[in-house]
Amino acid sequence: MTDSTRAFTSTGTVHAEGLSAPAAATFDSPADSGAWGAAPSARYESLAQAWRPLFARIRASAVERDVHHRLPHEEIAWLREAGFARVRLPREFGGAGATLPELFALLVELGAADTNVVNALRAHLGFVEDVLNSREAPWRARWLDRLATGTLIGAGLSEAGSAKVGTFSTHLTRTADGARLNGQKFYTTGSLFADWIGVAAQEGDATVYLQVPRTAPGVEVLDDWDGFGQALTASGTARFTDVAIQPDWLRPSAERFPYAVPFYQLVHLASIAGIGRALADDVAQRVRQRDRVYSHGNAARVSEDPQILQVVGRARSAAYAARAIALQAARAIQGSHDAHEDPAAGEVQRRRADTLAHVEVDQSVSVITRLVLDASTDLFDALGASATLRTEGLDRYWRNARTISSHNPRIYRERQVGAYAVNGTAPPTSYRVGKG
Repeated sequence: MTDSTRAFTSTGTVHAEGLSAPAAATFDSPADSGAWGAAPSARYESLAQAWRPLFARIRASAVERDVHHRLPHEEIAWLREAGFARVRLPREFGGAGATLPELFALLVELGAADTNVVNALRAHLGFVEDVLNSREAPWRARWLDRLATGTLIGAGLSEAGSAKVGTFSTHLTRTADGARLNGQKFYTTGSLFADWIGVAAQEGDATVYLQVPRTAPGVEVLDDWDGFGQALTASGTARFTDVAIQPDWLRPSAERFPYAVPFYQLVHLASIAGIGRALADDVAQRVRQRDRVYSHGNAARVSEDPQILQVVGRARSAAYAARAIALQAARAIQGSHDAHEDPAAGEVQRRRADTLAHVEVDQSVSVITRLVLDASTDLFDALGASATLRTEGLDRYWRNARTISSHNPRIYRERQVGAYAVNGTAPPTSYRVGKG
């Protein structure tokens, strides 16, 4: 199979010479395709249109998955087959060569379908950026070839144990029989769906990064994440017991791509913006279809009640603003990427672009979070008590947004923005969690 056919040959894929996708259900709204703001590029609509039927298929069963705790194995397989996991790769490696603003706009749309799926792909998308930005030519070439085949990467960085901040209890040791990996990770988001797990471990005083096949002997991944939100991300435990590590599984450098912190945070923000889009569509459709009114309401039809329309308008406005803010931050991240790709850019220019990416994402966190958390509660004011039924699935919007926003506390982002505004202090370029 050639690179072009390998990349663009299945449901909802982008084709080198055009676009094709199967028919699928669309949102039942007269306004669902307009007034959401400018596209991030001239080609974005043609790029996104190929995946929108697939996103709609994923959204159609989102409530059922949430109610019955059905992990999205099938849905992620659809995206893998469609080439979505390769969207940032160059075309010669089966990708679409998407820019960062294009990627994040797509993630907002996928987040409107199911934020569990976005979060399950977050580690993979970050690893792709590591590969694209790597200066280690052999390692980069090896992984570009693997990613071109549709290989998925899951997360294995965070721990819930007693390791101190800045260290990991998971450790790599060198023995006469080769390197061995031992330890336990938590928040291993997406690893149950992945082929490889990206792991951080201690080797003496140094931190090392490596990719370990999920099915390697000694690797065990559990679906034991029991958070009230994002319940289908497979963000539970991964155990590594005397895992024999091959030399080419080790990364040659512990250096991450320069915009890693704002990138990973913006994936979360795109997810939250997607929740805003979904709940805005959902409440509008329900109000449009609702035929039961209150005797003390303002109209014979709910869809004509001005107070109800105000609630719907507020929710939609929140979703509009959340997307616009997220895409503006994505442009700042693209600026960091471009500065490091530009051979004429000096170190001062690159540091400036990196700082702006961090600050613009930090500035976005509280605003997007507040907008969508408020909207996910206020939407019930436009509906009746039946909207609280578990089978309606409307509670998942708040549960998922609250869980996502708890990963990296917004209070620290606000403090960092204040420190930059008052003292010119650049935000930190890496974060660790552990015992104090």
